[in-house]
Amino acid sequence: MKEQQHSGKVYKVNGPIIEAIIFEDLMMLEVVYVGPKKIIGEVIKLYRDKCIIQVYEDTTMIKPDDFVYRTNNLLNVILGPGLLSSIFDGIQRPLTFLFNNSKQPFISAGEKLFPLNTDKLWHFKPIIKNNSFVKSGEIIGVVDETEKIQHKIMVPNFLEGEIINIKSEGNYKITDTIAQLKTKTKIVDLKLYQQWSVRSPRPYLKKDNEIEPLLTGQRVIDTLFPVKKGGVVMIPGGFGTGKTMTQQAIAKWCNADIIVYIGCGERGNEMADVLKEFEHLFDYKNNKPLIERTIIIANTSNMPVAARETSIYTGITIAEYYRDMGYDVALMADSTSRWAEALRELSARMEEIPAEESYPAYLASYLAKFYERAGKVVNLNSTKGSITIIGAVSPQGGDFSEPVTQQTKRFTKVFWALDKQLANERHYPAINWINSYSEYADEIVNWYNK
Repeated sequence: MKEQQHSGKVYKVNGPIIEAIIFEDLMMLEVVYVGPKKIIGEVIKLYRDKCIIQVYEDTTMIKPDDFVYRTNNLLNVILGPGLLSSIFDGIQRPLTFLFNNSKQPFISAGEKLFPLNTDKLWHFKPIIKNNSFVKSGEIIGVVDETEKIQHKIMVPNFLEGEIINIKSEGNYKITDTIAQLKTKTKIVDLKLYQQWSVRSPRPYLKKDNEIEPLLTGQRVIDTLFPVKKGGVVMIPGGFGTGKTMTQQAIAKWCNADIIVYIGCGERGNEMADVLKEFEHLFDYKNNKPLIERTIIIANTSNMPVAARETSIYTGITIAEYYRDMGYDVALMADSTSRWAEALRELSARMEEIPAEESYPAYLASYLAKFYERAGKVVNLNSTKGSITIIGAVSPQGGDFSEPVTQQTKRFTKVFWALDKQLANERHYPAINWINSYSEYADEIVNWYNK
C-alpha cells in the first residue's frame, strides 16, 4: 500500500478504537496507519472533520496528536500460489515468516510482511495465446501449488481485454509479470497473485442448483443430519463438548478439496494443538499430510480484538478465491461466538446503543453477511465450485437460547447440537440426535437414490 503524507492526527484513544481529526476526506473502510510505528487500522465511521478507526494492533504508546497516514486502499488480502500450508493472523500477516524474521513469540507493533513468499519460483504453464480476448475470472495459466492441487491463474475481476506479452512456460516469482492485459483504456500487468477486498464477496455467474452432499465420514452426520456442498452448518456446544475435535474430524475425512480453518478468538493452547494436529493428520485422499491442502487463520484470544473481527472475512475471501478455480472448499470457523464478542466490545467502546445481552443491534446482519457467502456456484470462468461453512458457536454454560446461537439459527440449515453428557461419557462426536436437525436431508435423498 502506498502511503501519503499524514491526513489527520489522533484525538482520543479508547483501546482498539481511535478517534482522529482529519485534514482531508477519507473513504469509509479505508486502511490507515496510526502513530510513529504506523500500526494498521480501518476507518469505520466518518464525521465532517473526524473519523473513528478500529486498529488491528496493540495501541499501547499511541497518544493524542500522533499522525494518521492514509493509503487510499481498502483492507485487502493477497491471493496467489503459496496460500496452501500457510498460517496467517487475522489480517493475513504470515506468522511463520514473522517468527523466522524476529525470533520472538509475539508480533511487534507495526510489523508488516508480504503474506506470500516472494523468493520462491513457481512453474507457470500458459493455457492461452497472445491476442486472445479474455474476461473477468478467465483462466490464463496454471501453477502446480502442491502435487495434487493445481492453482489456476485467473484474470482479475472487473477486467477484460486482449492478452499481450504472455510469458512462455517456465519458473517465475509471484511478483513477476506473466502477461499484460490490454483493456479499452490502459494496459494492466498481470502477476501470479491478485488482491481483493475482504469486505466484498467475489462475484460469480449464478447459483448452482445441483445437489451433492459434503460427506464428512461421520456416520451420525451423514446418516441423520447431512449437509450439502455449499451448505451452512452451526455446531453449538458448551466448553469441552468437542467442537474443535468435530471440525478436525470433518477436515480430515470430508470430500472437500480445500480446507480453510479459522481460529477466531480461541485459546492459544487450543490453536497450538490445531497447528500440531494438522501437521500430523494424514490425508487419506492424497496420501499426504492434511496441511498441504489447508490454510489456517490463527487469531487467538490474546491478539487484538479488532483483528478477531476481521479474521472471519479474511478466511471467507480466501475460500472464495479457491471456489473460483472450481474447487469445493470447507471452511471451519471456530468460533463465531468469539467473533460476536469482538463486535460487542468494539460497539461498546463506540458507545452504540446495545441490543440483547449488550450485543450490537447489527449482530444479525453481520452474521448474514458472513453465512450468505457460502454456496455452490457457477463461476465467471464457467467452472463449478462451492464453499461449505461449518461454524462453531460457544454459548456460555451451554445455553442455546443466547443471542448468537438464536441469530445464527436464522441463517443456517443444519444444527449439530453438542451434548455435555455425551462428551463426559466420551461419546464423540457428541451430537445430540434429539436436538439436532438438517434441512438438507430431503434434498440429498435423490443423490443417494442415484
